[in-house]
Amino acid sequence: MFRLIKTCAMAACVAALAVPALVVPAMAQTKWNLPAAYPADNPHSVNLTAFAKDVGDTTGGKLQITVHAAASLFKAPEIKRAVATGQAQAGEVLISLHENEDPMFGIDVVPFVATSYPAAKKLWLASKPAVEKKLASQGLMLLFAVPWGPQGIYAKKDINSLDDMKGLKWRAYNVGTSRIAELVGAQPVTIQAAELPQALATGVVNAFMTSGSTGYDSKAWESMTHFYDTQAWIPKNVTFVNKAAFDALDKPTQDAILKAAAVAEERGWKLAEEKAKWYLEQLQANKMKVLPPPAALKTGLEKVGEQLTADWLKKAGPDGEAVIAAYKK
Repeated sequence: MFRLIKTCAMAACVAALAVPALVVPAMAQTKWNLPAAYPADNPHSVNLTAFAKDVGDTTGGKLQITVHAAASLFKAPEIKRAVATGQAQAGEVLISLHENEDPMFGIDVVPFVATSYPAAKKLWLASKPAVEKKLASQGLMLLFAVPWGPQGIYAKKDINSLDDMKGLKWRAYNVGTSRIAELVGAQPVTIQAAELPQALATGVVNAFMTSGSTGYDSKAWESMTHFYDTQAWIPKNVTFVNKAAFDALDKPTQDAILKAAAVAEERGWKLAEEKAKWYLEQLQANKMKVLPPPAALKTGLEKVGEQLTADWLKKAGPDGEAVIAAYKK
C-alpha cells in the first residue's frame, strides 16, 4: 500500500512539474540586442529606446529589444558586421562609416549636395532603394534612417580660409572627412565618436567637422574655441535588423517592428531638426564662438565639395548618377 501511495505521489509530482513546461512556450519572450555608438542621452539613442519600447508595448512584451548605447557592446565600425553575422539581432550605425563597401553608403556626406533637412530627406528617398538592396545582399534589412545636425568645423583658432586648415590634426571618421583633410593639407586622424572626448583632451586632434550634437556630447568647449556653421552636409544613422532573425518572428511581431520603425523615422527627423538649434545654443552658452564661415572659407569649401562630388560620382558610376538625377528632379 505504501509503494502504491509513493508511486501515485511521484506521478502527481511529475504531472505538476509538467504543467509549467507546457505553459512556457506560450509565455516565451524573444530578446534582441541593439548596439549603438552614441551616448544614452543623444537624440539617436533616445529615439532607439523609444523604438524598443514601442515594439515591447505593441507585442505585449513578446519581443524585448535592449539598446546598448555608447558603443558598450560593439564599437561603431563593428556594429554592422555584428548584426550581419548574428552576434546581435539589430543595430544602428552612421552609414557613411561603410562607404568603402559601397559608394551609396556615403552619398549623404558629399559636401554641399544636401544642406537642409528637406533636401536631406529628398536625397534619402532617392538613395533608399539602392541602400536597401546593398544591405539585403549582406543579410540585413533596413528599418529606418534618422539624420544628424548640419556639419560644421570645430577649431582652436580662427579659420578664415582653407590655408588656415593646413597642418591641423583633423579628426576623420569616414571616407569624406579623410578626403577633406587630404585636400586642405590637414593630417587625418581616425577617431570614432565614442573616442572623441579623450582624443580632444589629449590633443590627438585639434580640429574636426561634425554636428552640434556630437560637439555637445564630447564637451568640445573644453578644448575647442570656435564652431563654424558651414552646414556642409547632413549625415544619417541607419537602423537595420538581421534578416534571418526577422524572418524567424511571427507575422504580428514583424508588423509591430515595421510599424514602430516608421514611427521612429518620423520622430527622429523631427527631433533632429528641433534639437539642431538647441545644440548650437549650448555651444555658445559654454563660451564657444559660433560663427558663419568667412567668405574665403566658404568658397574654398565649396570647391572641395565640387571635387568630392566628382570623386563620388566616379566611384558610384551609373547608379550614383541615377540617384543624383532623381534627387535633383
